[in-house]
Amino acid sequence: MSRIRLNQEYRNKIANRMRVHLEQEDTIEKQNYDKLKGDQIDINDNAWKMAESIIRKHYTPEDVKMAHHLQNKFENVDTIAPDSCFHFHYMGTKEDRDYDNNPITKEAQIESHFDFRLNGSLDVDNNSSYSRSDNEYGYALFRDELKAQDDCNPDILIEQEGKDNNPHKTKYCDNNNKYLGDDDKGYGKEWNDKYKLDLIGRNYCRDRSIACSEDEYMFLIDWKNQKGKFVIAHQKWIKSILKQMKEIKIGLKGYKYLDEAIELSTELGLNITDAEIVRTNSTGLTIYNPKNLADRIKGMKNQKVKTKAEKIAERLLYEQQSEVAN
Repeated sequence: MSRIRLNQEYRNKIANRMRVHLEQEDTIEKQNYDKLKGDQIDINDNAWKMAESIIRKHYTPEDVKMAHHLQNKFENVDTIAPDSCFHFHYMGTKEDRDYDNNPITKEAQIESHFDFRLNGSLDVDNNSSYSRSDNEYGYALFRDELKAQDDCNPDILIEQEGKDNNPHKTKYCDNNNKYLGDDDKGYGKEWNDKYKLDLIGRNYCRDRSIACSEDEYMFLIDWKNQKGKFVIAHQKWIKSILKQMKEIKIGLKGYKYLDEAIELSTELGLNITDAEIVRTNSTGLTIYNPKNLADRIKGMKNQKVKTKAEKIAERLLYEQQSEVAN
């Protein structure tokens, strides 16, 4: 019986099956993503309670009620509206220079912009009301829902990292954003309606910066940091998969025959039968040993992040060994 040769269509089919398989594996990267994902509702709710407490000390319920009364009574009064983003500040200190360029510490207003919308900015150093949207958070949080849509890809920003804007990236970002929705529909509307309350004053939140304590301010900064960690967990998980997929595709490109691809799949824990394969001729260049390639790809998983102490210890050991060698 002759060996079945591979064509590009089959290679693509195997690669797609392998991508699904890798996403389902219970790796450290996926565990971290899943754990942080499970924390997101609580951290957002707790941060919102803090923000609402700060705001209502400044704009009391009685003030809000009166503002609604005046706005409903007079046509020329437009003083209250719901919002989801705010500027908070506290009086602290910051490093500066005097006239002689000597370092000094002086009192300063420490301020930042906090956006509770689904695509709100995660930049802890941001102090602008016109900050860019961080769609990565919504893509990471509603990844399963986006994956279930034919024309959406929640991993597109990770897959396209470092690349210029292009039609492929734009297509999936637009589809993702359309499906998630905003203030008008979908998950975006449900999310943004939950984190919204009436404020008195101008439309631009920086013009109504609200005072808070340093502890309250740092609590909200930590909330932003925790959201950022979740986005990073999503990135690390998918980058691990993309790294493995790169090796898999190189291997598949080099294989000529079905049994080599099946051996690789089996070594990686994915069972594929020849009944799923279309029999066509193909050519290949480099033949990868399936067992060796599988071992290489497995080694890409569950990579431990070294602590500072471990790195120092390794460096000292390296220097000691170098001295002995010399």
